[in-house]
Amino acid sequence: MRIGFAWALGLGVDESYMVATGRTLRLGYFDHPPASWWMQWAGAHLFGTDAPLAVRLPFIAAFALATWLMYRLGAAVADRRAGLWAAVALTLSPVFGVTTASWVLPDGPLDLALLGAALCLVHALEARGRAATAWWIGTGLCAGIALFSKYTAVLTIGGAFVYLLTSPVHRRWLARPEPYAAGVLALAVFAPVVLWNATHHWASFAFQGDRALGLRFRPWQFFVVLGGEALFVLPWIWAPMMVAFGAALRRGPRDWRSWLLLCLGAPPIVAFALIAVVSRDRVLFHWAAPGYLMGFPLLGAWIAARIGNRHVRRTLAGTAAFVLAAVAVVGTQVKLDWMHPLLARVARHDPDLAGIDWTSLRTQLEARGLLAPGVVVGVPSWSVGGKIAYALGPGVRVICLNPDARQFGFDAPAADDLGRNILVVAPGPGAAQALAGRFAAVTPLPPATIEDRGVVLQPVSVFIGHGLRR
Repeated sequence: MRIGFAWALGLGVDESYMVATGRTLRLGYFDHPPASWWMQWAGAHLFGTDAPLAVRLPFIAAFALATWLMYRLGAAVADRRAGLWAAVALTLSPVFGVTTASWVLPDGPLDLALLGAALCLVHALEARGRAATAWWIGTGLCAGIALFSKYTAVLTIGGAFVYLLTSPVHRRWLARPEPYAAGVLALAVFAPVVLWNATHHWASFAFQGDRALGLRFRPWQFFVVLGGEALFVLPWIWAPMMVAFGAALRRGPRDWRSWLLLCLGAPPIVAFALIAVVSRDRVLFHWAAPGYLMGFPLLGAWIAARIGNRHVRRTLAGTAAFVLAAVAVVGTQVKLDWMHPLLARVARHDPDLAGIDWTSLRTQLEARGLLAPGVVVGVPSWSVGGKIAYALGPGVRVICLNPDARQFGFDAPAADDLGRNILVVAPGPGAAQALAGRFAAVTPLPPATIEDRGVVLQPVSVFIGHGLRR
């Protein structure tokens, strides 16, 4: 189902941006550490194409492995039945089993690495001698890969040290070298990201850190974020998971396995809910997903103890049917556009616009002779730029005519093209007029369109800007 879903959908906004700016392998990127960029690059080079299915296959494979690791983690903290239902629940939760499991996003390698680190840590805490050393090395290696995937991994890693501080039975590890060696190993894996930031004005660290800065106090956002996360996980999965977390909190450190999972899971959930209270920026609901990831083994044990209940079985079966139906509807709509008449009447913007690749734009510009060798294409934003750069292909230089250029600002700095003539491609009303002031003069050209099976989804303004200004 995931392979079919990945084949049916074009790349989304974030995916197109990552593939377009990840065509050259680098030690670091502006938005996130490089693991997901490297994975899509590997898929594109392995299959000889950057078609959606090719770049998504490494993420589908990563989630297959993550599902197995979830089973093993559930079995390690409870029993095999708990591991089975933890894996099932993980698969049925859309934010994990649909988007993380098949899209080009940093969450794919992040979740895989965090599950590996958690499983190694569970075994390391109870092991002795060489076995303990090996498990701690595995913990550090997986933690480093998690950091190499997304900066938020530091919250879960911090939760592991909170556990060691609060666990009477395992606090002794703080007096041994293995945890510190694991920490050094994690930092060594993460070192290329630090090196890239050090040579690029700490751009990525500054960008992510700035998103947490507070300019407004909005206490209700704490509950808005938790509610949004519940919708992403699915409310009927989220609620019993919170019950299981609450039971782990009541038992405390005396049940060290559930306490460990609580310590690993709570920091991302609590931190992003609190950041939402003070930050000027909107906190996206999937940012806290690693916290919920650690709740699935506890949820698996909760389900295993109640699987004889008819309501629980029906809920699982109904959830499976709901998720499969939703995937089928979205996939067939984007591929076949069978709901277009209805969507045209009720939707302000056609949702297919984000779900298709804008290849019609390249076809039209090529037919008009506008994509001659050496042409530079200017776009109004990084998000639109990702869709356009992916559609135009690797042979066209795309620059972002916006102060917030993200990775485009490093791959193709607009400052390198000052004084040149630029082919500006600007979807949406008003975008072209806003960019005209960046040039000494402009020559309007007939507009292009973004189309899907002959249906025009959006007009696109096109003009030649003469003499790009700073």
